[in-house]
Amino acid sequence: MRPPSVRGPVVNIANGTFYRHHPNASSTPPNPALFKGLSFTIPSADHPAHWYVVGPSLSGKTTFLQLLRGAHLCVPPAARTYPYLSSDAVPHSLRVPSRAIRYVGFNSDPLTSGVTASPYLSARYESKRENTYFSLRDFLLGNTNLNVLERRPEDEPNPALLDRVVRDLKLTQLLDLPVTFLSNGQGRRARIARALLMAPEVLLLDEPFMGLDPPTVSGLSPLLHALARNANPRLVLSARPQDPIPEWITHLVYLRADCQVGAMGEKETVLEGLRKYVRGVWNGALVEDEKMAVHSVVQMGRTLTAGGIRGKPLMGDEAALEDNKQTTNTTVNIPRNIGEPLVEMEGCRVQYRGQVVLGNWTEHVNGKERQGLTWTVRRGERWGVFGPNGSGKTTIVSLVCSDHPQTYSMPIKLFGQSRLPQPGSGHRPPTFWDIQARIGHSSPEVHLHMPRNLTVREVIENAWADTFRSKAKLDQEATDKVEACLRWFETELNPGHSQTAPQEAGQGLQWADHYMFGELSSSAQRVALFLRAIIKNPDIVVLDEACSGMDDGVRNRCLLFLEAGQTKQYEKLGDGSEIIVKSEVSKIGNIKFSGLNDNQALICISHVREEIPSCVREWISLPEANSGEPARFGIAKAPLSHDEKSWGQIWGMQEA
Repeated sequence: MRPPSVRGPVVNIANGTFYRHHPNASSTPPNPALFKGLSFTIPSADHPAHWYVVGPSLSGKTTFLQLLRGAHLCVPPAARTYPYLSSDAVPHSLRVPSRAIRYVGFNSDPLTSGVTASPYLSARYESKRENTYFSLRDFLLGNTNLNVLERRPEDEPNPALLDRVVRDLKLTQLLDLPVTFLSNGQGRRARIARALLMAPEVLLLDEPFMGLDPPTVSGLSPLLHALARNANPRLVLSARPQDPIPEWITHLVYLRADCQVGAMGEKETVLEGLRKYVRGVWNGALVEDEKMAVHSVVQMGRTLTAGGIRGKPLMGDEAALEDNKQTTNTTVNIPRNIGEPLVEMEGCRVQYRGQVVLGNWTEHVNGKERQGLTWTVRRGERWGVFGPNGSGKTTIVSLVCSDHPQTYSMPIKLFGQSRLPQPGSGHRPPTFWDIQARIGHSSPEVHLHMPRNLTVREVIENAWADTFRSKAKLDQEATDKVEACLRWFETELNPGHSQTAPQEAGQGLQWADHYMFGELSSSAQRVALFLRAIIKNPDIVVLDEACSGMDDGVRNRCLLFLEAGQTKQYEKLGDGSEIIVKSEVSKIGNIKFSGLNDNQALICISHVREEIPSCVREWISLPEANSGEPARFGIAKAPLSHDEKSWGQIWGMQEA
């Protein structure tokens, strides 16, 4: 075996160009060259560089990570090699790149993928369990294969490693829960834990902090640093431009919007180069590269520490001034008229087998002591629901949407009517379908269950359907709204948009009937589900991590559309910044969708400040599960996306 000082790298790419299909094969879908002339190395030394791959949506972050483990065609083939994996230092079971280099993505696939998935949304809350609904302990141990003869002894994790990983990722109290019970954030930690237990040489984490609450992110980063510092395993992380960079990261890769590398190298060198690029565009000395949007680049630079997020974006005070200018021009101030209650919870307490998951506290309401959550949502109110992972945010959504079976036995009124039967009163409680018809809902659970074989048009039309697979019932007004959405968001929803010529108004929507939901990128899928939730102006719009995974430009367009519909649009200025202006559609009086109105209520859940619509003012912050502390309520004086003081108050953290 070679001495450590001269042993070969784990991954070595020398001037390689990658393709999804063979470049000489005739194929209908576009087959552009990916990462032309790429050179990239992951050394096998004990203290390798700590890489962070940054780029906006559709820039190829996932593709970049996947090609490191052998995915996609490399030209020439010899440009991508794995010298260290063929050495005696690596166990025989890890000498295949796909096993030695593990990829962990955080898309909509369930933890039970490949085994079973719950057939409907409320299944995660049912007391009845199928034999294939495995516990978190089974998932971590790899005991999810029904055929015990197919289980691989080498996949059994080391007991000491299992104890450490479970403890470090705060999964100890969840080990005996079915994986279908886990929240979105808990599921993400479970995926990371499972990958670590397979003891890979390299671990690729695709946006690992997305969907986690700020305290959990601050706690997870030091754990990952310890793994990276000990090269056990070596880590490569990806992130969006707006995400803070962990302080222990040493090297950056910034990806352009066309699956090419824009900058690569030591962290400070790359940041300084990007800083000069932004300053040059702002000063007029450089022309903005359309594949490296300044408004995305300038968000980089904040640092993630164990104590929270520190520092300022890339340009420091200059970026703050630019952000203030855009804040003035990108906030839609719409007067509100608060109406009657739509949701009334008067002491809700949810528990499974004696374990309380929501409402494990006592509140004093109007001078009376009351157990559990007391909360009222009225027409015209715009609520943000916040709290640590596992605090009960998704459970609240399930109660509002009546997906949770315990909704029918709790003191809850929806649209002024109780779900509890009242014998002799002649009162007929509203049915599940009555309630669902009045709520628009986008969440990771909806993303998971949406059929992949629906067309893009059918996904949005599904807002008027009873179930995911039933036929939508649309009148002409509804059809006009759907087509207006398809035109407005064609850039985001049409995979072939960049390859087609601009279409005249009123034509060119054939793509929406051609592309299937499953063919879209994860970001585009989120846009389609976002539109499905808001398009028919339901009484209550519920957005649970609805913008997660979108880059800042797509997210801002969606949030503006939520509040103002087709009446407003973004206009790009010469310095790369954007302002909100009256739309061309509005000028000709052809508005089909006008955004939220006073008759609607909004409930929004997110861990990312910038993903909160600017109209949100009311907020509720749930405590850590079983802490005994009550929920806290407040009203923000300014949009939470720009109100650092209110955001810090919500989370008990302050940005410096």
